Amino acid sequence: MPEVENINGGYGLLKTNVFLNNIGKPAENAKVEIISPETDTVIQQSFTDIQGQLQPVVLSAPPIENSLSPSEPRPFNQYNMRVSLDGYENAFIQNIQIYPDTTSIQNVSLVQNFENVNIPYPTLWGNFPSKIPEAEIKRLPFPSNLVVLPETVIPEFIVVHAGVPSDRSAPNYTLTFKDYIKNVASSEIYASWPREALKANILAILSFTLSRVYTEWYRSKGYDFTITSSTAYDQAFFYGRNIFQEISDIVDEIFTLYISRPDINQPLFTQYSDGIRVVREGWLSQWGSKSLAEQGYSAIQILKRYYGFDIILKEAKKVSGIPLSFSGVLQNGSRGEPVRTIQRQLNRISNNYPLIGKLAVDGIYGPKTAQSVRTFQEVFDLPVTGVVNFPTWYRISDIFNAVNS
Repeated sequence: MPEVENINGGYGLLKTNVFLNNIGKPAENAKVEIISPETDTVIQQSFTDIQGQLQPVVLSAPPIENSLSPSEPRPFNQYNMRVSLDGYENAFIQNIQIYPDTTSIQNVSLVQNFENVNIPYPTLWGNFPSKIPEAEIKRLPFPSNLVVLPETVIPEFIVVHAGVPSDRSAPNYTLTFKDYIKNVASSEIYASWPREALKANILAILSFTLSRVYTEWYRSKGYDFTITSSTAYDQAFFYGRNIFQEISDIVDEIFTLYISRPDINQPLFTQYSDGIRVVREGWLSQWGSKSLAEQGYSAIQILKRYYGFDIILKEAKKVSGIPLSFSGVLQNGSRGEPVRTIQRQLNRISNNYPLIGKLAVDGIYGPKTAQSVRTFQEVFDLPVTGVVNFPTWYRISDIFNAVNS
């Protein structure tokens, strides 16, 4: 498709988070420049705060209508970013995508030898190989110590091979399971679509991924990775790309769910296509899911239209690498060991993110605990409620692990 210069039909937000090596170490006073790719001029320059963050920046985007039909002009604008901090190599990210009425999040981890990031087009706009058809139910390999069989497990990390399986020269990237899902969804679909369409596509991405994990698909063939970035074999993944708040929130809510059938244990290998250039029976249509959501279909109703009316959503029984599983919503008046766990973890996190106040570890969820939770939610891009729900519980666990690594 042809290049299109940035046009102004709407506005989107860009949030920036800068870290030293990982999310547990915020980078204060890093200079962040947002640059027009057409003119190479700096649009905005500012410095990160003590949390390694910038105030969200408003940037122009095309009209919302562009993302609602495959025949419209490009639905996103692109911007470049340069990040600099004494003692670290400059980081340069090209082609950050901004959709109207959405929030884009660009995370930057500064290291001594930063690998510059050039973000490709999302698959709905770019030219990528279509998926090679595979059976939705897989023959299981012999059990190994890499995965617990016959139980579906959410792994702590995913190892992504940045190429086709046979390309031994392509690098592998290791990242958390949720970060992988957010990256794929931000690469595969438009964040400006209706929420139920986003949710249906994310559930398909989750089940697809967990099928690869559960069956040890590549490791059983002698490879040293979980999944590839090839759209012919797997799903689009672009190292270092921006993600979207609308997608991130949904992933945080549903990341332990997958699509299956009542009479089987394993996740379905839920393949999908754009539904325009490639149409396949029994595969989710990405553009079709958008149209169904606009008609009022829920995510599960959309999925049943493509994968069959007997599909159900199941939940992985445990999350590898998380200290304690979610025990229920915590709020003002809650008491007990789960509250103590949250208080201990927030106290440790506050050493690196000092705006999160210190708490007495008394197991009583009072106003001070609620305020610390609200601050944590503000810092880590969660809905600010002061209540520890499922997404907040696991996000606190994620950051607690990161600051201790």
